Amino acid sequence: MSIMDLKDIVKELKEYEGDEVRLMEVCGTHTAAISENGIPSMLSPHIKLISGPGCPVCVTVTAVIDRLVELSLLPGTTVLTFGDLIRVKGSKMSLADAKAEGASVKMVYSPMESIKLAKENPDQNYVFAAIGFETTTPVYALLIEEAKKEGLKNLKLLTSLKTMPEVIRWVIKNGGGIDGFIAPGHVSAVTGGELFKELADELGIPFVVSGFEGKELIFTIYSLVKMKGKAGYKNLYKSVVTKEGNLKAKELVDKYFEVSDASWRGMGRIPGSGMVLRKEYRDFDAGSIGLDEDHMPAGCCCDKVLVGKLQPNQCPLFGKSCTPDNAHGACMVSTEGSCYNYFISGRR
Repeated sequence: MSIMDLKDIVKELKEYEGDEVRLMEVCGTHTAAISENGIPSMLSPHIKLISGPGCPVCVTVTAVIDRLVELSLLPGTTVLTFGDLIRVKGSKMSLADAKAEGASVKMVYSPMESIKLAKENPDQNYVFAAIGFETTTPVYALLIEEAKKEGLKNLKLLTSLKTMPEVIRWVIKNGGGIDGFIAPGHVSAVTGGELFKELADELGIPFVVSGFEGKELIFTIYSLVKMKGKAGYKNLYKSVVTKEGNLKAKELVDKYFEVSDASWRGMGRIPGSGMVLRKEYRDFDAGSIGLDEDHMPAGCCCDKVLVGKLQPNQCPLFGKSCTPDNAHGACMVSTEGSCYNYFISGRR
């Protein structure tokens, strides 16, 4: 696409006056990239971008946070987590709150750091907060494989792993009328683009796999607007996404994990939408099964925001009592959350 082509496309999108088009991205990195590139300001008011349930922190239920807090307070146990999750509140407190009360919580940048910590501190138990989608599940499978090779008995996972197809079906059935999906680039790299082609055919709406640069997202949005009302699939991220996906990663996941039902924040339990450790590897599980309870903070509308029924700035708490510095809901905590990105981009 030449510079002139891009300018023409942006002009056409800005001046679009057709029927309203509601497009949902189901990737937290896409949500952040859309905000960082100022893409909403380049679009006609008739083109609505909606951040769906693609932020793993945002869709984690409070029961998972409560279990992590409980574990962090046990003598000789350290919970390892990524940065955003540490500030998400459970039914009573967040991991950050627990740490302030003396719990052992450590932020890491890679799951593989837990192998080094467990080897160096054999008398300390470690629990890694393994949340994510198809993109990160292979990393957790590799983590278990390495722990097995090292013979580590002091490292476990608390898993809250989700998969995309079933929640997309759920959103179509229960959400706010979606006309097309910006299919997740990172997830597609693992699963393969064929998965989203099958969903497009089944659901009768378009899916376009996108990269993460501003111009790639603009071209993806343009393609979806042109495809409105028709089932269809395009892969505009061919440098990374193939038809069959990452076969080695899928094989590794299948070795250690199996499909399960999963609970999503504000959406309840969705059949077949998660992954749990296979029974033969449950020695590495820190109590992940049955964590279904979810307590939305009073007044929080994350459940409606995640499925496109409300825009973030329509929540009564948005920008008032709920800000990135004082987040009530997970969508304002995570840097991939829709509320967070609405706030920092000034869409109030």
